[in-house]
Amino acid sequence: MNILPPTSETELLNRAYTLAGKTLGDIAKLHQKYVPTSLIHAKGWIGQLIEKTLGANGSNLDQPDFINLGIELKTLPVTAQGFPCESTYICAASIPCEDKTWEQSRVWRKMEKMLWVPIESNSEKPLLAQRIGTPILWSPSIRIVTQLREDWEELTELMTLGNFEDLSAHKGKYLQIRPKAANAKTFIQVIDHQGQSISIVPKGFYIRTILTRQIIEHHYCT
Repeated sequence: MNILPPTSETELLNRAYTLAGKTLGDIAKLHQKYVPTSLIHAKGWIGQLIEKTLGANGSNLDQPDFINLGIELKTLPVTAQGFPCESTYICAASIPCEDKTWEQSRVWRKMEKMLWVPIESNSEKPLLAQRIGTPILWSPSIRIVTQLREDWEELTELMTLGNFEDLSAHKGKYLQIRPKAANAKTFIQVIDHQGQSISIVPKGFYIRTILTRQIIEHHYCT
């Protein structure tokens, strides 16, 4: 069942709102989608299911998931209390950084406008019984953009200068750098601050839960 990309924000939101309250099983059955027995080795399955359902056309391109709308789609696992369970992957970190400014960066292209789809995360419930929440169409405020820019500039400067020993998940208020690889045996070659070639695990930009929690609280509690 192929679904054409939405032609407007309104159409996209209407599609997303129809998912609220449904289970992952409901959606998987609709698309006759293969269901993994565990997400341990199929971490992207939920996101791919929602992308297919909403008609995302960005695939793995270096563009937002809904290219014509400039909107990135992110599923957000949340607890029964509505708290985000984990940080959210945005994009791979190129080393050395190919983006000259924040405004030109892949991170900003992905984050300028985002559709968040909360997904119930409950280890005591079967995967297919977990429900989809009410979506949130979000763009960062000036205050948040300022902090995101500061985080991005700090993190990219560390990578550009080769200070990989200082590049930890503790850096950045809203953005962080974390390992992003298919397995722990995947390495890339980079040049460190002493001009030496070293091997490191590929990195990715992630949104911290402190920000996704703010997004949820602002949308549902104000």
